[in-house]
This record gives sequence, C-alpha cells and structure tokens, in this order.
Amino acid sequence: MSTETMPSPDLYFDTIFAFQRSAALKSAIDLEVFTAIGDGARTVKEIAKACRVPERGIRILCDYLTTIGFVTKSGDAYELTTDSAVFLTKRSPAYLGGTSAFLGSPDVAGYLERLTQTIRSGTVEESLVAGDNPAWVQFARAMLPMMMPSAQAIADILDTASAGPMRVLDLAAGHGIFGIVLAQRNPNAEIVAVDWGPVLEVATENAKAMGVGARHRALAGDAFKVDYGSGFDVALVTNFLHHFDWQTNVAFLKKVAGALKSGGRVVVLEFVPNEDRVTPPMAARFSLMMLAGTASGDAYTFRELRGMLTEAGLKDVTAHPLQGPQTVLIATK
Repeated sequence: MSTETMPSPDLYFDTIFAFQRSAALKSAIDLEVFTAIGDGARTVKEIAKACRVPERGIRILCDYLTTIGFVTKSGDAYELTTDSAVFLTKRSPAYLGGTSAFLGSPDVAGYLERLTQTIRSGTVEESLVAGDNPAWVQFARAMLPMMMPSAQAIADILDTASAGPMRVLDLAAGHGIFGIVLAQRNPNAEIVAVDWGPVLEVATENAKAMGVGARHRALAGDAFKVDYGSGFDVALVTNFLHHFDWQTNVAFLKKVAGALKSGGRVVVLEFVPNEDRVTPPMAARFSLMMLAGTASGDAYTFRELRGMLTEAGLKDVTAHPLQGPQTVLIATK
C-alpha cells in the first residue's frame, strides 16, 4: 500500500471559510464571552446569562470557538485556553480584544474584498493612507494595547532610562504610546508627536492619562510636509514605511535625518520578512494587506530597509527582532 499522502481539500475549505473564524471571534469579543468564562461562567446557561443573550446562539458560538482552539469543552462546561485567558478577557492587562474594532472594520476588510480588482489594475482606487483618513482615529483608539510590548522593547533597546535629557520626534504617532513610554522611562525626555490633528487628540489624551502630558507636544499636519524643527536625539518611525514605496521612504527618511542632531538615532519598527519573503509567516503575509490597501506599500526585508536608511544618509543600521512578528531597526546620523 502506498504511503504517499492522499490529496485533501481541507486547506481549501479552511481558507475559503476563514471569514467565519473572524466573525465568530469578533462576536465573542463584542459579547464579552471570554470575559464571562474567565469570571466563572461555564455552561451555556451561565454564559448566556452573563452575556445577556439567548442560549442557542451562545451554544453554537462556544462550540465553534472550541473547534478553532479559543476555548476547550469537557461535558457541558467550557474553559479558556491559556492564550484566551491572557489576551481575550477584559480583566487581563494584556487584553487585545479592543484591536478587533480596527482590524475587523470595513475600512480594513473592505480593501481585501476588492483584492482581485486591485491586482488586475495594479493599484488601489483609494489608498488607506490617502489624506486625513478618519480610520486612523479608530486605529489610534484601538491599537495601543497591541503596541505596548513593542514600545517597552524600544525603550529597552535605547536604554532610555539612563539616556539623560532627550528630545524625541514621534512621527505618525497615532496613539502616541511609543513616545509616551520613552517619557515614562526618562523624566527628562520631551516628546513632539506628529500626526493629523484628530489622531493627535487621542495621543494627547493618552499622554495625560499616563502622566507625561506636560512633556508631550502635538504637532499636527502631514508628516511629509510639516516642519519638525531640529535638534532631536531620537526619531520614532513606527509602522509607517510599509505604506510607501522605496523612493518615497528615502525622501521621507532624509527629512527625518535633517531633524536629528549629529549622532541622533532613527528608530524604525516594521514587519520584516526574511529574504525569501515567505518566512516568518505573519511578517511575510503583511505585504498582502499593503497590496490591498495602499498604492505602493510592502513588507520590506532588512536588506531593503537598511538600503533606504543608508540612501537617506544614515549609518550603522542594526536589527533587533522582537518576541512578536516585528523587528526594530536603529540607524544613526
């Protein structure tokens, strides 16, 4: 008997029905199912009561969540997995459920619905980063918890606590957490956050709430056009370069370098695939979102990012892979 693996349609069906996974997960987050189970509700009746919904929907939803690995089931009782307990219950400081408001929004998913048309035409009809897009306000409000570990890692890499007085330029600041964490670590750090006005309102709220409002200044405008000033020790370019093509990024990085003092550092945070562009999976897959939602964006390799930074006049580029899917690059003026 042949030991050759028989063809299977499982991957096709798992992928073509993947929207069901997203919908089920978002519903469970919206209804606070994971929080209810974490608080002690175990049976369909208990979970439905805690979530204030009819039992039928909860039974079907919890069984589906079991099949895809977010909860376990023994008899009539459901339990959270370790990952769900850490990331999907509102009692956890690492709660990520709020990010679904942006990641699952029509502003993001809608671009993927038009993917075939985008590939045929070669570009998107309207880029996600075109102008003062209100989607970025939602992004700023939703994505802070997801970015907190990366912000803490950047502060460690820069040895911020012992850096002495420092002026920090936080570009496309969004929620502002990258600059805010630096200010928390270093009482002599001053932050200038650049983004569209409505987005910066979120960053300003966060800075005040996290105790650094007096050292956090908003500079509203287009990051490609606004006058940053000069004399900065650090410039943060986080989750930004992937939206644009090589030459646009080089021109932007030259502008950033001009705002730094001699010896100042640029910090880049990106999804960085290996040279084969298919590993690691999450970093490699990110390029598809850039294809769907931007005119010329991509997930760039370390070699490509180093080339952009070098062409912009920066040097000594180093890479610092983080525990998650992203990498920090540091370059010096």
